Amino acid sequence: MYKTKLLFFLSCLIVGTYASHVSAQQNNNRVTKHYFRLLSPALNMEGRIATRYTCEGENISPALSWQNEPANTKSLVLIMDDPDAPKGVWDHWLLFNIPASVHALPENLMSSHYQSGKNSLGKFNYSGPCPPDHEHHYYFKLYALDTNLTLSHPNKTELERAMQNHVLGVAILIGKYAKK
Repeated sequence: MYKTKLLFFLSCLIVGTYASHVSAQQNNNRVTKHYFRLLSPALNMEGRIATRYTCEGENISPALSWQNEPANTKSLVLIMDDPDAPKGVWDHWLLFNIPASVHALPENLMSSHYQSGKNSLGKFNYSGPCPPDHEHHYYFKLYALDTNLTLSHPNKTELERAMQNHVLGVAILIGKYAKK
C-alpha cells in the first residue's frame, strides 16, 4: 500500500512539475518546451546504476547535472533514497542549500562542499546502493526552492519539513541496482 501511494505521489510530482514548468514559445510557428531536468552520465531514466557508484564498487557519488530550473530558484536540495528497502524508505544522500548558480555536482563529491543531512546510516555523505535482497529503485530528487534553509545536519524528515511551501519544482532521475 505504501509503495503504491509513493509511486502515485511521485507520478503526480513528475507530471505536475512538467506541466507547471512547460513554457511554449512561438518561433516560426514552432513550439519549444522547457522543463526542469536532472541528468547523469552514470545512469539513464530507469537505467542501471554503474557498479562503481555502489557498495560493490568504489561507493562514490555519481556526477549529476541539471537544466531549466524554475525562475526565482534560490537554492536546490538533493535527496537520494530507496523506497524498495525492506524496512521502509532508505535515505542514501541529502544535500541542501546548493546555490542556484550551480548546475552540476562532480563525481565523488565530498560532503564538505555543500550542507548535508544525515542519511539512514547516520552519516553525512553519499552512501551508494547496496540492496540486500533484489533489484531496487533509487530516486535522485532535485528540488528547486525559493529560499535557503536554516538547518544544521537534518535528517530527511526535518529537511522535508523545512522545504514545505518553498518548492518551485522537482526533477527526478531513477536508477536501478541489484547486487551481482
